[in-house]
Amino acid sequence: MTHLFSPIKIKNISFKNRIVVSPMCQYSSTDGFANNWHLVHLGSRAVGGAGLVITEATAVSPEGRISPGDLGIWKDEHIAKLKEITTFIEEHGAVAGVQLAHAGRKASHTEPWNGGKQIQPDAENGWQTLAPSALPFSRSETAPTEMDKPAMAKVIADFKGAAVRALAAGFKVIELHGAHGYLLHEFLSPVSNIRTDEYGGSFDNRVRFLLEIIDAVNEVWPADYPLFVRLSTTEWTPGAWTIDDSIALAKILIDKGVDLIDCSTGGNVAGAQIPLKPGYQVEFAEAIKKQAGILTGAVGLITTPEQADEIIQTGQADMVIMARELLRDPHFPLRAAHQLGHDVKWPVQYERAKW
Repeated sequence: MTHLFSPIKIKNISFKNRIVVSPMCQYSSTDGFANNWHLVHLGSRAVGGAGLVITEATAVSPEGRISPGDLGIWKDEHIAKLKEITTFIEEHGAVAGVQLAHAGRKASHTEPWNGGKQIQPDAENGWQTLAPSALPFSRSETAPTEMDKPAMAKVIADFKGAAVRALAAGFKVIELHGAHGYLLHEFLSPVSNIRTDEYGGSFDNRVRFLLEIIDAVNEVWPADYPLFVRLSTTEWTPGAWTIDDSIALAKILIDKGVDLIDCSTGGNVAGAQIPLKPGYQVEFAEAIKKQAGILTGAVGLITTPEQADEIIQTGQADMVIMARELLRDPHFPLRAAHQLGHDVKWPVQYERAKW
């Protein structure tokens, strides 16, 4: 029987279990550089037994950061510390993944503990944001600059360059961040993309930019290494991006060499009413898996071993991507294995205190 602790092989990479550390922003970098906080944060989740550890949203350019404290991969100097981190993750039995991201119109904000407010372009640590259309995320924010073709070409090149650096840094999985109202999601959604050229209007036009980025990444990313895409599978808003759109896109992404859809929701419509409850997004992972025929990852208020295991056993998703619970308990995978009756090997340094 397939269960939470069944191994899974995607392309040429094997994962010891189905538990994924979701990208979780730490807002603790200077000029995009990883540091010892990232080493300990990510490394402890590998020690804790996860099968795949994915970095926080890692900016492909300075202007692609959510905040001045975001992790980055836009220059070669970023590689060395990231390599130290991926080496540690692999030494402790996990696979290292990186989420490549551009924040689009949701860039240039303060850290959450400093209010998470937009920093104006002319203010200290602020910059002009970019988007498919000159529409702000909320009425209180300054509108982004609508991207012209040269700006779009630069972003494509930035993602490609970031993929080259990700490989040099030792990552074995890339996830492209196409969710939560950030740049790639902004192009997908009719709420944020009102362009009248070949990148706006129809579904085929709105998905074009993402597909071009995938093509560019595939030019440099090994064909036997996994490529994931995170989608906001619905925007919880009439007239916006829907689960049917996500299923249609997923079918296209299979042919583009994408292996798994990380199924989140929301983030692009201010004030959207989201019905939060345990596992509230799992149904979207199940729908895409069954109707598009692609691997999926379930995410969203998954907090117990039994809940996570049921998702895998019942075929609702192929991996469980956990965030807040793994912030609270980096050793959740080891504890879950024990509670579910599986053999579990704790690090020898912790064996004397495991139960």
